[in-house]
Amino acid sequence: MDALWMAPLLLLLPLLLWTSSAFVFYFKKCFYVAWMMCLALVAIPLSILKSGGRDVENMRIVRFLVRHVKYFLGLRFEVSGSEHLQTEGPYVIISNHQSSLDVLGLMEILPDRCTMIAKKELVYAGTVGLICWLGGIVFINRKKTSDAKSVMADAAKTMLDDQIRLWVFPEGTRNQRGDLLPFKKGAFHLAVQAQAPIIPIVFSSYNNFYLRKEKQFKSGTIRLKILPKIETKGMTSDDVASLSDKSFNLMLSAFRDISAPVTHSNGPLRH
Repeated sequence: MDALWMAPLLLLLPLLLWTSSAFVFYFKKCFYVAWMMCLALVAIPLSILKSGGRDVENMRIVRFLVRHVKYFLGLRFEVSGSEHLQTEGPYVIISNHQSSLDVLGLMEILPDRCTMIAKKELVYAGTVGLICWLGGIVFINRKKTSDAKSVMADAAKTMLDDQIRLWVFPEGTRNQRGDLLPFKKGAFHLAVQAQAPIIPIVFSSYNNFYLRKEKQFKSGTIRLKILPKIETKGMTSDDVASLSDKSFNLMLSAFRDISAPVTHSNGPLRH
């Protein structure tokens, strides 16, 4: 009897996936969150066994486990400028921030000994929060500027002492307006304090496949453009504003350039 009740439900699922864009949107979003939490559950014991606790090297495990998720969501990545990540020593990566899907692009190209700066609330996100902590992610309270500055100063010291790289979203929040939000200065203070170069990375617009308000989540291609590094040696806090403006203008130009409609050619795609 139970099997008879299940049959219509099993038939309804593909029908809804075929006919309802809103259902596809929520189905993919729920699957993405649930699957990432399951992957974190696998990564937690592996990270503890590998490193004994909190260590940026655990991001290798996370990167390995997450890189297949794009296939389930119908996403592909086209990457250019990978050679710019071959820079030796510490550096600060800055990128635009459109949605939680950015994590997939981040893991696609994450260099060794690199972790992120993220909002403090993320640490409470169940298994995902725990693996973020184990991966050495630096958490900041965005509502308290004084705390954020203190965290950035500590992060600059950690970058140099432990020879790590940090990935920062200078917009400070998610933005899917079709442009870039004004940059907050934290990432640039961090780079100047550490005298470490900045490497800008730009994600193309998701608007051709992912629209949150319209509840659309189709298959699509995300372009990632890695720009040449921007040196900060010899700069001081007086240079932070101009450094931020320069980075913003470069990234906005690249964003507009790579956000043109994607044409599926015979060119190489990052799978």
